Amino acid sequence: MKPLNFTIIKLTICLITGILISHGFDLKIEIIFYIVAIALVLTILTYSLSKQRLNKTIWFGVMAYLLMSSIGLLIYSSHDQKMFKQHYSNADVLNKDQEDVLIFKIREHLKPTAFHNKYIIDIIKLNDKTVDGKMLLNVKKDNLKTTYNVDEILVVNTFIKPIKSPLNPNQFDYSSYLKKQYIYHQLFVGNNSILKINSNQTTIYGHADKLRKHINKKIDKYNFKPEVINIVNALILGQRQNMDKITYENYAKAGAIHILAVSGLHIGIILLLLNFIFKPLLYLKHGKAIRVILILILLWSFAVVAGLSASVTRAVTMFSIIALAMHLKRTANIYNTLAISIFILLLFKPMFLFDVGFQMSYLAVLSIVSIQPMIYKLWIPKWKIINYFWQIFTVTIAAQFGVVPVSLYYFHQFPGLFIISNMAIIPFLGIILGLGIIIIVLALCNLLPKSLASLYDNLISSMNSLVNWVSKQEPFLIKDVSFNLLHVILAYTIIIIIVLLIKKPNFKRVLLLCIGILLIQIGFIVNKIETSKNAFVIFHKSRHTIIAQKTNTHLKVWHNLNGSSVKNTIVNNFKIGNFIKSIDQDSIRSVYQINSKNLLIVDSLDIYNIKGFKADYVLLRNSPRINLKRLIDSLQPKLIIADGSNYKTYQKRWKATCVKEKLLFHQTSEKGALIIK
Repeated sequence: MKPLNFTIIKLTICLITGILISHGFDLKIEIIFYIVAIALVLTILTYSLSKQRLNKTIWFGVMAYLLMSSIGLLIYSSHDQKMFKQHYSNADVLNKDQEDVLIFKIREHLKPTAFHNKYIIDIIKLNDKTVDGKMLLNVKKDNLKTTYNVDEILVVNTFIKPIKSPLNPNQFDYSSYLKKQYIYHQLFVGNNSILKINSNQTTIYGHADKLRKHINKKIDKYNFKPEVINIVNALILGQRQNMDKITYENYAKAGAIHILAVSGLHIGIILLLLNFIFKPLLYLKHGKAIRVILILILLWSFAVVAGLSASVTRAVTMFSIIALAMHLKRTANIYNTLAISIFILLLFKPMFLFDVGFQMSYLAVLSIVSIQPMIYKLWIPKWKIINYFWQIFTVTIAAQFGVVPVSLYYFHQFPGLFIISNMAIIPFLGIILGLGIIIIVLALCNLLPKSLASLYDNLISSMNSLVNWVSKQEPFLIKDVSFNLLHVILAYTIIIIIVLLIKKPNFKRVLLLCIGILLIQIGFIVNKIETSKNAFVIFHKSRHTIIAQKTNTHLKVWHNLNGSSVKNTIVNNFKIGNFIKSIDQDSIRSVYQINSKNLLIVDSLDIYNIKGFKADYVLLRNSPRINLKRLIDSLQPKLIIADGSNYKTYQKRWKATCVKEKLLFHQTSEKGALIIK
C-alpha cells in the first residue's frame, strides 16, 4: 500500500508547501488573494473540461493541488494578527516616549525566570481604545510571591517594549519563537504597579486553570514530594511551568523528556480506558453513537485541561479520528489518520507546523509506523512477556530514526542511554498514568487512601531516581553536536531511501540510494566550503569583553571572563553553529589585524595616541574616560565599536558624537555582535 496514493496525504503536503512558501516569503495579502482566485478559476475550468472529455488528463489534479498550496498561503497570512485593524499595532496609539495605559486579561502562565513571573496576555484596551492582540508580561518577583490567575483582568501604566532578537550569533531566537505565536511586544512591571479589575467573565481556559489548581490543592493534602507533584502536573495535566530545572534537565539528558509531554501514548491509554468504561452503553439502542460522542467530549475536555499544547491537540485530533473510525467500523489507515489530523490542525493553527513538539510527535509516529514492523520481523519471540518488551524496544528504536535529526538540529545533543530509560519507564507508563488519574479522582472526592498515595509517591520517586542515574552517565551523553538544516534534509533523505529499499528492493530504489549518497557528499562539500570562511567577531556580553577570530574550523578567543575557561554559552553556541573543532584562549590585546586593517582596543587606561598609528576600527571597552572627538581626529577610524563592558551613559554620549561627526558607530547592546568577514 503506497501512502502517497491517498488524496488527503497529497492535499496535506500541498497545504504544508503553501504554508512554508508564505513563511519564507513576505507576500502581501492582496497578491495572495489574486493567486487563490486564479488557482480557483483554473481548477473549475480544468474540472469542467475533464468532464467533457472521455480520456482523463492530469491537469485537473495539478490545478487542485496548486489551489490547495495557494490556500496554504492564504491560511498562513490570514492568521497573522497584524493583518487585523483591531490589532494594537495598527491602532496608532503606541506612545514611544511615554508610558501607555493597558487593560488586559491573563491568558496563560509561562515558566518563570530567576527574576520574573511570565504570562501571555490578551490586550483589551490601549490608552482607552479597544484593541486586541497578545503580549508577553514580565512581573518582577518580590517578597509577596504574588501570582495571577488565568482570565484575571489587570491594568498597568508602563512602556511597551519590542522583544529583541538575540545579540549574538547562533543563539536561541526567543523573539522569533514568540512571533510564531503572534506575540511581538512585552511589558515589564512590578506587582505594586498592577491594578486588578473585578470581572466575572471566565473562559474555558480559566475554568481549566481553576480545575488544575483545585486538583493541586487536593493532592497537596497527602504530603506528596514536590518533585512528584511536578511530575503529576506534567504527565497528566500537561503543565511543566513549575518543574525545577534539575528534574527537567535530567529527563532531557536521559532521553525521556517526551514522557513529560502529554502526547499520543497518554491519549491512547485514555481512549482505551474510556472504551472500557463506556462498554455497557453498547447494549442501548443508540449506544454506539452515545459512546463515541461521550469519548470525543471527554478527550477534548482533557485536551483543554492539559492546556491545548501542540502535542496534546495533535494527539487528541488523531485519536478522535480513530474513535470515529472504530464507531463506523472502518479500518483507520494510520497514514490517512495522520494526514487528516495534520490537515485539520494546520487549517486552524498553521503555526503549529513550526512547533518543535508538533514536528517531533509526527516524525516519531511516522517512523514507528514505517520502520518498527521491519525491525520487529528480525526476531519474533515465542514468550509473550519477552515479545512485549521486544515490541517496546523496536518502537523506541524506530522512533529515534524519526526524531534524531530534528533533535540534533534543535538541541545539539544525543542521549546515548535513551534505550535504558525508555525500556524501564514506557512498559509501566500505562500503570503510572492510569493510577495517576485514579489518584486525582479519589483526591477530588476526598476518598484517596494514604497507602495508595504513598505507593504512587514511591513509584514516581523511583522513576525519577532511575532517570537521574541515567542522566549522570556523562560519557554516554553526546553534546555540542554541530547539525544544520542541510544535514537534517540529507539525513531524512537517506533514511527514507533506505526504508524504501528494504521494503521493496529494485533497481530504481538502488539508483535512488546512490543519488542520495551523492547528495550527502555534495552536502558535506558545501558545508566544508561554508565552514572554511574566516571571520572576526566582537560578541556582546554585559560587563565583559569577548573577541574571537575564526580561521577555518579553529577559534581563537580573547576575553576577560572570570577564570580561565571559555566554556561560555555565547562562545559555545558560536562553536556549535559554525562547526568549530578546536578553541584556544588568551587575554585581550591592544591591537588586532583583520584583513590588512587595524583594530585598536581602547580601555580604561585611555591609551590611544600612538605616533604614526592609524586605526580602521576602534573598540571601546571598560568605559574609558576619553574625549571621543579628539580620538576621532587623531586616529581617523572608519568605525567606532562599543561592547557590553561599557556604561550605558557613556555609550549614549559616544553615539551622539559619532552621529555629529558622521561616523559609523556599532553598539553591541543595540545592534548585536559585530562580525567582520
